[in-house]
Amino acid sequence: MSNRSAVLYGTTDLRVEERPRPQAGPGEVLVRVEAVGICGSDVHYYDHGRIGDYVVEGPMIIGHEAAGTVVATGDGVDPGLQGTLVALEPGVPCRVCEQCRAGRYNLCPDVVFFATPPVDGAITGEVTLDAAFAHPAPAGLDAEQAAMAEPVSVGVWASRKAGVGPGDRVLVTGAGPIGLLAAQVARAFGAREVTVTDVSDFRLGVARQLGLIARSAKEPYDSEYDVLLECSGAPQALTAAMRAMARAGRVVLIGMGADTVPVEVPLIQSRELTLTGTFRYANTYPVALELIASGAVDVTTIITHRFGIEQTEDAMTIAKRDPQALKAMVLPQT
Repeated sequence: MSNRSAVLYGTTDLRVEERPRPQAGPGEVLVRVEAVGICGSDVHYYDHGRIGDYVVEGPMIIGHEAAGTVVATGDGVDPGLQGTLVALEPGVPCRVCEQCRAGRYNLCPDVVFFATPPVDGAITGEVTLDAAFAHPAPAGLDAEQAAMAEPVSVGVWASRKAGVGPGDRVLVTGAGPIGLLAAQVARAFGAREVTVTDVSDFRLGVARQLGLIARSAKEPYDSEYDVLLECSGAPQALTAAMRAMARAGRVVLIGMGADTVPVEVPLIQSRELTLTGTFRYANTYPVALELIASGAVDVTTIITHRFGIEQTEDAMTIAKRDPQALKAMVLPQT
């Protein structure tokens, strides 16, 4: 059976080729992949061949925001799962290390994560995955919406790290897909006011369409915020936004941009700001799927482009060619 796969060989070297059909092992499910979102990390691997210490040194199937239908089960897995639409949580941890036992499995040093060298990803016909990380989608969701549970999980984890709750005034810098999703999650967590900033009028328009407060990042801030979710990766955005934080404010770094950024230590000290990073997520998929299914987080508006598997390279580069591109989706079965 055909198992067409989008394989990254190195910087800007992506080929669509046949791969052997996988078989579900003990505790695993075999999933027919029906939708895979393109993430900024996928594009970074395509453009640069590496992210930090993770280097593409051999052919690797790309893509990690995935969903599809279970077509077979391995030993020890309920065969009744066959035919179920599932969102694929891309990182399977060891479950026994100190971080896993503390509930922080996103920090597991031995996690096996889709499309992180040398692990193959999900832009392929079929994949296998530990059944515990194949999350059944609520009724009414399609594969594209279920695949978006991955970036929504980033927003869920960020809001948890920030302790977002009722009454909070939240500032989100960067109105890309992650920023727009994180902002909606913060609102669903009870924030009374969520403001999104960007330099793109188009992206600010999408934020308004989603019912969020939108303002140009070029304008000075005229109010204070309890929480900052920094999704742009731009040092200047972080610097300006931190100056708008209220006392005891919480700052969460989500966007990946410059490796180093200046911070105003007196500002952090005098206002007792809390500054933290995020690395993926843990125990977020069920919540993310429910937020999507309930309509609290609109993912469909953010999906702007769709491609068949043969056009995966076009999906990887669409953001460079279309200023109104947000989330590109690859549909491996088309």
